[in-house]
Amino acid sequence: MKRSRPSIGPLFYFGTAMVLGLYFVFAAVQGDFGLFNRVQIEAEITTLKAQRDRRQVELARLENRTRRLSDDFLDLDLLDERARDVLGMARPDEIVLR
Repeated sequence: MKRSRPSIGPLFYFGTAMVLGLYFVFAAVQGDFGLFNRVQIEAEITTLKAQRDRRQVELARLENRTRRLSDDFLDLDLLDERARDVLGMARPDEIVLR
């Protein structure tokens, strides 16, 4: 009786395919463009959009104040408030709390 040796070719191809498959799965999950990195980037996008929205509100507020202090549209109450704040003065009928 002649014993046949198991062929090593299919085992080699199966092992190579398994290693490549594991590599691609690992890269799909942990790589530069993987799932974990994508979740992190989406969280950063959400944070940056919220920051952008806050900055837009702040910009609109500053534009409004700037317009109110411009030569074309002068808000005397705002001008009085800013002058008293900058100069540190108060009117005689005001009570200053610190």
